[in-house]
Amino acid sequence: MTQNADATRHRDKMQKIKAARDRMMATKTDEKGLIIVNTGTGKGKSSSGFGMIMRCIAHDMPCAVVQFIKGNWSTGERSFLQHHFSSQCRFVVSGEGFTWETQDRDRDIAAAQAGWEQAKALIRDPEIRFVLLDEINIALRNDYLALDDVLAFLRDEKPPMTHVVLTGRNARPELIELADLVTEMTLVKHPFRQGIKAQKGIEF
Repeated sequence: MTQNADATRHRDKMQKIKAARDRMMATKTDEKGLIIVNTGTGKGKSSSGFGMIMRCIAHDMPCAVVQFIKGNWSTGERSFLQHHFSSQCRFVVSGEGFTWETQDRDRDIAAAQAGWEQAKALIRDPEIRFVLLDEINIALRNDYLALDDVLAFLRDEKPPMTHVVLTGRNARPELIELADLVTEMTLVKHPFRQGIKAQKGIEF
């Protein structure tokens, strides 16, 4: 008897939640190309962006990646996309490596600016529906790119239905204000602090 009563209460509760959810969803009818920012000290900013790349490929949405900062560091996502999905996803590497590796600010600036020029071309391309600007927040934070130029382009020139994702720590407040969707990854624990190095399949 009690089990039946619990089941009835659960069903009634779920029906009310569904009705409320259906009413809310009925008001969400617009579509637009989103500006998405993944930032914060926690792990998963780029991983989330590449997860969306996988979704785009599954939906036959042409997409592109422009990777700032990381340079020639061999990553699983880059190898996977270039070897298996090069026709669906363009992949551009603009950085020469982390700033502590290059130790040359002028080269870092030149690489970032070259990457931004390619990013603009990809975003403008009417065939491409989604562009991931991986680690661009670091380039912006280090003033390798002019923030005002990036904001103006995203605001005024990005095609209305093109999605753009910008990843990296320390996203500038002005970019957060412009974005449609912002997620901040928070660090709770990380094995690096226990002396464990970056590992294949987890960090790269």
